[in-house]
Amino acid sequence: MFSIEPKDVSVGKLHQYLLGAIGPRPIAFASTLDENGRPNLSPFSFFNVFGSNPPVLIFSPARRGRDNTTKHTFENARKTDEVVINIVNFDIVQQMSLSSTEYAEGVNEFEKAGLTMLKSDLVKPFRVAESPVQFECKIKEVVETGSEGGAGNLVICHVVKMHVKEEILDENGFIDQFKIDQVARMGGNWYTRAREGMFEVPKPLSTLGIGVDSIPEDIRNSKVLTGNDLGKLGNVEALPENGEIEEFLKNNEEDAQLVRNGDREKIHKKAQAYLEEHQPENAWKILLAK
Repeated sequence: MFSIEPKDVSVGKLHQYLLGAIGPRPIAFASTLDENGRPNLSPFSFFNVFGSNPPVLIFSPARRGRDNTTKHTFENARKTDEVVINIVNFDIVQQMSLSSTEYAEGVNEFEKAGLTMLKSDLVKPFRVAESPVQFECKIKEVVETGSEGGAGNLVICHVVKMHVKEEILDENGFIDQFKIDQVARMGGNWYTRAREGMFEVPKPLSTLGIGVDSIPEDIRNSKVLTGNDLGKLGNVEALPENGEIEEFLKNNEEDAQLVRNGDREKIHKKAQAYLEEHQPENAWKILLAK
């Protein structure tokens, strides 16, 4: 066994050790509004529940280790004192991951991730309609644990209203732990699906993904492709060029035949298979082929 004193290693290295050791961590999918009323949505795995009377949730949008800047969620929390914390289940994990892309201030991550804004009852930020549980919160205090890159910012939230989808309840009216199908964060690219185990989600591009809102409508409204599939498609930097698509079809006769037959359902199923194999570029090529 080797030992580490935090002062002896870089912030980045210490961060990786901490995240690799402390997990699985629940995910606060935090919805806020800026001072101009523009929505912001971002996930944070420094999160948990800290009391039930009053009901208190705390999450931490930490200062960025690379340049010591703060996140839009943190700035919004300080200025508006309201947040909605949405719980992440497996059905929306890819869209949640896409929303963590660092889009410019004012960009609506609900739209980029293809998630639905649902009006809250007691606070101004929107809820994520697809989330199985949503907590409307008033922010009581923000505790800054430091002023250097990597320092935490504890956003202490009092729950003023909780929304639970009825389909995740058991026969006694409580949340069924299998039905809610939660996911949690681990180190690196790893997550865990509570009822099944570990799986990998590639981190969003350091460059900006096109977003679900840039996916053609006929693909976005597919009866085959799921929200997770759309999240993967939205995490590409650019769509393939016509020449790339033609070359792909030339080298994949089975896919070329699918395109010639024009059965969109079968084409979407083949694209879904490519996505399951972590090949979003091929999924896009068959979806866009004519």
